[in-house]
Amino acid sequence: MTMTEPQKTSTQDTDVVEMSWDPVTRIVGSLGIYASIDFKQKEVRECHSTSSIFRGYSLFMQGKDPRDAHFITSRICGICGDNHATCSVYNQNMAYGIAPPHLGEWIINLGEAAEYMFDHNIFQENLVGVDYCERMVKETNPGVLDRANTTEAPHADIHGYRTIGDIMRALNPLEGDFYREALHVSRYTREMFCLMEGRHVHPSTLYPGGVGTTATIQLFTDYLTRLMRYVEFMKKVVPLHDDLFDFFYEALPGYEHVGERRILLGCWGSLNDPAYCDFRYATMSDWGKRMFVTPGVIVDGRLVTNDLVDINLGIRILLGSSYYEDWVKSGREVFVDRDPLGNPVDVRHPWNQHTIPKPAKRDFDNQYSWTMSPRWFDGTDHLALDTGGGPIARLWSTALSGLVDCGYVKATGNSVVINLPRTALKPEVTFEWKVPRWSNAIERNRARTYFQAYAAALALHFTDMALAEVRAGRTDTWTSFEVPDTAVSVGFTEAVRGVLSHHMVIRDGKIANYHPYPPTPWNGSVRDTYGTPGPYEDAVQNTPIFEENPPETFKGIDIMRAVRSFDPCLPCGVHMYTGGGRVVEQLHTPSMPVKPY
Repeated sequence: MTMTEPQKTSTQDTDVVEMSWDPVTRIVGSLGIYASIDFKQKEVRECHSTSSIFRGYSLFMQGKDPRDAHFITSRICGICGDNHATCSVYNQNMAYGIAPPHLGEWIINLGEAAEYMFDHNIFQENLVGVDYCERMVKETNPGVLDRANTTEAPHADIHGYRTIGDIMRALNPLEGDFYREALHVSRYTREMFCLMEGRHVHPSTLYPGGVGTTATIQLFTDYLTRLMRYVEFMKKVVPLHDDLFDFFYEALPGYEHVGERRILLGCWGSLNDPAYCDFRYATMSDWGKRMFVTPGVIVDGRLVTNDLVDINLGIRILLGSSYYEDWVKSGREVFVDRDPLGNPVDVRHPWNQHTIPKPAKRDFDNQYSWTMSPRWFDGTDHLALDTGGGPIARLWSTALSGLVDCGYVKATGNSVVINLPRTALKPEVTFEWKVPRWSNAIERNRARTYFQAYAAALALHFTDMALAEVRAGRTDTWTSFEVPDTAVSVGFTEAVRGVLSHHMVIRDGKIANYHPYPPTPWNGSVRDTYGTPGPYEDAVQNTPIFEENPPETFKGIDIMRAVRSFDPCLPCGVHMYTGGGRVVEQLHTPSMPVKPY
């Protein structure tokens, strides 16, 4: 599964083994988890998460034409590049003082909804799902598998798998029926995205002011045909995962504590309503609350704010145990002291950040990772918010705000109701995601399933709205603009894995400062200036160990379930900055033999 390096450090009262999983498998990028495990008490004592890759986009964005920002930042990641492109376009729209025609915005929403469906499906079923498959459970908890084989699945009549063991076998990589079916689904959900934005994962028809997509009835029909197949698929997937996850709670009492941490969730909102969104900072508090995924900060289960202006002003970038020099202590320039509404802006806000790499030897008592420590300041504390992999924060925030209601989905104040219409082989279905008791590994994974259904339901609404625009003859999809000499702007959306913001300062028509903040720095952050661990670290620390293997053959499945429930993706957290255009290595190979392996 992953490479572990045990080092036993026993004392009279404990039996502690230090282990590392580096790199963590089935994710993109170099994430390392270093943990001290007390096998006598069967719990994780301490955890450090590391990222061995440096993100240098904030450095080489300086001096660029801002109109290139979405094409450049899309390359931050080969997984969710379209989320970066979209966020950058939102950012530019604010800087240029423009908004797309309604049809252009509906097309962008359809593209993003397709991305949620594609990415969550392939991760849930083909990557994190392997943690719960028969082969993995057999290696780590054979007693649980025996029980699964004799436990009837409550929704067998809907998804077709008689026992929980049958579900686990269906998730076996490459050979499981459900595993293979999910791979097929990922193909046509990617096709849905390409219909709207030209290319996946780096959109070719997405620009500031809208899209270059040619909007026709045929275009939306092609999208809708695939969407309805996905809707039918979700009618099977939601009850299947409910059966599987509920079984783990029943089979392993106390499993709710695996990956559990204090409820500190952040959601920046996504999928704008063009009837209200004009992308102006002055009105951001209002149009942000009209998003089809409501922004919000959740602390101990309570909604603290759903105001994007408050959210923006509360962001702080702490360095803590990361490999950077403190720009504040070194007296670097402050780019923005007041936001466009006149509110004071902190020197540690992304608008004022300077990225000053300072490589060092890994030292868990000092610096040990390239990932910084973004925090949200509530006026008293610097909160280590997490996204829970995206869906749990999005659903939780939307549910508590109770603002979304478009027929297909409705937020009730403590839940989200999802209405899926009749499809070719299945009747209409209503699902309800209810605010859970915990923010833990299982509930993060469960929320990912429900959010797939949520995204599909919203896509039905977006298709209805787009078709109405075309039938009314309103087929413009782009608004012209001019680049101002100076501007301060921000874009907010939700990448697949959670919060995403792009912060830009323009001077003399060029980018003076640009900082993208995706979910990875939030979830994968290290201990900050105050010693507060990041979410991965926090979720793993004190996680109980249910695996049946002794230290010699320990797989760390409970730890891996905790970490992978966040849908970790490290590229955002492999581009090395060498300064001054220095060539690191130059190769010229006119004829290279191909080795037979």
